[in-house]
Amino acid sequence: MILFCFNTILFSQENDFIRGKLLDTGSGEPVVFATIRIKEKAIGVISNQDGGFRIPKKFKELGDILVISSMGYQKKEIPMAGLSPDAINVIQLSQGVMELSEAVVIARKKRRLSARRIVRKAIEAIPANYPQNSFSLTGYYRDYQLDQNNDYINLNEAILEAFDLGFDEIDSTTTKVKIYEYKKNTDFERDTLADDPYNYRTWKKVIDRAYLFNYGGNEFTILRIHDAVRNFKINSYDFVNQLEKDFLNNHFFDREDDVYSDDQALYGIDFRNSKPGLRISGKFAISKENYAIHKMEYAIYDTGNEKRKRKRKDKDQLIFKVVSEYKPKYGKMYLNYISFHNSFMLGMPPKFVVSKIYLDDSRKCFTVRFSEAVDFFSAKNKKHYNFSFHNRKTSFSKILPYLYTVDLYPDWTKRKFTDIRSEIDEIVRSFKLDPKNTPREMSQEFKYTTGDLHIYRARLDPDLIEEGLGNMFQVELKEGSFELNMPKAFSVAIERLKDVNGNYLNKRVYKEYKQFREFFVQQVRPGKTVSDDSLFMNNRRPIFENQPIAKPEDVENYWMNTPLQKTEN
Repeated sequence: MILFCFNTILFSQENDFIRGKLLDTGSGEPVVFATIRIKEKAIGVISNQDGGFRIPKKFKELGDILVISSMGYQKKEIPMAGLSPDAINVIQLSQGVMELSEAVVIARKKRRLSARRIVRKAIEAIPANYPQNSFSLTGYYRDYQLDQNNDYINLNEAILEAFDLGFDEIDSTTTKVKIYEYKKNTDFERDTLADDPYNYRTWKKVIDRAYLFNYGGNEFTILRIHDAVRNFKINSYDFVNQLEKDFLNNHFFDREDDVYSDDQALYGIDFRNSKPGLRISGKFAISKENYAIHKMEYAIYDTGNEKRKRKRKDKDQLIFKVVSEYKPKYGKMYLNYISFHNSFMLGMPPKFVVSKIYLDDSRKCFTVRFSEAVDFFSAKNKKHYNFSFHNRKTSFSKILPYLYTVDLYPDWTKRKFTDIRSEIDEIVRSFKLDPKNTPREMSQEFKYTTGDLHIYRARLDPDLIEEGLGNMFQVELKEGSFELNMPKAFSVAIERLKDVNGNYLNKRVYKEYKQFREFFVQQVRPGKTVSDDSLFMNNRRPIFENQPIAKPEDVENYWMNTPLQKTEN
């Protein structure tokens, strides 16, 4: 059955494509990662997270037929002539059990193999089932993020061809990649904070309970290293480690119901393990005939964060998940798609920070200015301030909060106040910023000014941790506290202070995002070898930064399966 949805707006860039969406007949849920091929042509695409896909209109004009297949569903053929060029074509797929071949029936009569034994046979059979000679994979690559509303942001797309020397070689050191086309898709929202690299120094952007090597920021390299089947000889990722040596020892296995792909019955295998605070789970779909791995899913969850589990109604927090699918072609198993996604936490810049600290000559006090109005009772608490001069703690006779400022009156005589001010003044006057390591705007911000003596002024970028400027002072911005130290003079520490809205000093508010990297193969070329020209991607540099483009003559045979933007009806 094909339904036409005319209430969905198609954007101008979609005019050259037929749009479709695959839904499960029974549940109405999207059928994700289904294969949509042009019949009798070696090209096609994979459905998106929403079940959507797009096919160039030229194939409709040629009278071509779509062949749609997905593991666990009945294969379906759709003549493109019957598809609407202007609406989203909703195609329903039915789950079904295929008729078993005589070979499979005979196999069932044999001794039932354990799940562990099946997985062992599958790993041992990798050299026989997967290509050992050169081949190339051309396809659609993308990386993107989903925000808290599950909207696409920071979508980057490319058409790539990977030249692989075969499974007997180490992929990361021998495979070369050409970029035929790439773009940062500006039709989708760009979020510069979420697009920044992971930062474990400031904890501005992190994967909770995990660390991801950035491989020079090249997301395609990151994606390929997480294909445990292709990298079965080397350490891929925790807790797969080296698939051929470590996987069986690291997991427990169970037989599940058979799964069906096209006309083949496959073993369904579940595996699991647990570590303190972690839950590991996954699935294999393995051929009953030659033990080829058709599909592998691997996921790690955080079970230890009780606060986050309460928000998720006791659901464990996904750390990362990898799904890879292989299909038989030309007598071997070749990658059909791989998807790797992880959750990450993005720390928003703190709302409540120290803006300035200065000595007020007229009132003989320290004045601390904040970015937000301070909570009166929090600001009055003397325990929240620790000012020391020559390693001797300063006590305060009174503390006067007023909106954005707090005046701290030290228990000093006028003479002592004048002496300390003169000493600090001398340090500030003699201070010189290193012009090689100091941005111009920072030099302007910290130069000596007449009037009240400014001890500290916040940097223009509040996300950076102060690491010290010359020998003048060091400032450390921690969650919940502010610390300043001027060697051989004085130090300042402010902690547990909050503003009128309940924000604690330097406390980041974290938002959860999902990061995806995906590669969908559109064409496999067995035996294709790499050319000698130099237009290859630098796999230690981000895909979308100063990479060479090498468009082949047949580049129009490949296309980007850009997801459909959410729109109002």
